[in-house]
Amino acid sequence: QVQLVESGGGLVQAGGSLRLSCAASGRTFSTYTMGWFRQAPGKEREFVSRISRSGGTTSYAISVKGRFTISRDNTNNMVYLQMNSLKPEDTAVYYCAAGPGTFSQDFGSWGQGTQVTVSS
Repeated sequence: QVQLVESGGGLVQAGGSLRLSCAASGRTFSTYTMGWFRQAPGKEREFVSRISRSGGTTSYAISVKGRFTISRDNTNNMVYLQMNSLKPEDTAVYYCAAGPGTFSQDFGSWGQGTQVTVSS
């Protein structure tokens, strides 16, 4: 099982940008689909984005498409989420996740989360 640690969260004004990072342990990082999810206060956790093992295929939630970009660095076991044009409704705890397979939708490993707060 892969261990995941997120970083890069913080407080930003609406319209601003943040880049989240997720560091993964283990030698099998490139065998995992990686994803980002978020959970706002009082709401269920929701999908944000995922990226295939090779990085060649990505998927986004409609609410973030065109504003967020997911990427990965298989050499350094890292996955990133570049968030631009942030809105107050993007405020949430953001979680990094890993799932087996080329472009999986099942994620079994989760990080602790990093808080993103967007002020209006």
